[in-house]
Amino acid sequence: MAELETSDALPVVGVYGGSFDPPHAAHVMAAAWATASAGLDHLLVIPSYRHPLKTGDRTPYEDRVILCELAFEGLRHVTVSRIEEELGESRTLFTLEALIDQEPERQLRLVIGADILEETHRWYQWERVSELAPPLLIGRAGYESEAAVDLPAVSSTDIRARLRQGASVEGLVPRRVIEHVASHRLYR
Repeated sequence: MAELETSDALPVVGVYGGSFDPPHAAHVMAAAWATASAGLDHLLVIPSYRHPLKTGDRTPYEDRVILCELAFEGLRHVTVSRIEEELGESRTLFTLEALIDQEPERQLRLVIGADILEETHRWYQWERVSELAPPLLIGRAGYESEAAVDLPAVSSTDIRARLRQGASVEGLVPRRVIEHVASHRLYR
């Protein structure tokens, strides 16, 4: 995907949404790359309140917000946003529109992994989403893309399975997240 031409006058803010159930090292690497090397002035990490494309048991929203705050706390220019809690069950389009309403004097970029490109046909009004926040693509192991960077193959699904089995997730999940998961007996 072509890089977005940006105006010097408006800050460029990345929008990085997902379940983050739990947030892991590849999520943190994506945020670090986006803010350090991809031209973003700021990044909003947005845990989904109710993910419209995922079903089944999910860790409660409040716990996922806390885990995100712990995972991303060491990164400058990264903020965890609760906007989807305010919106209820949201679609990316509605989240972007709400962000634009809150602060119209900024440009948005949607930070997505290469795996998401295969799912955009399921998204509500993907074309409009990509107009409001042109995608900033991050490669993911196992998916072909023209992304500038590829992240390691780390999966929240696999991490949840390891945690349920009592297996180690060292090196896959930020230490502060592991400590919170253990002390609050999440994913057991």
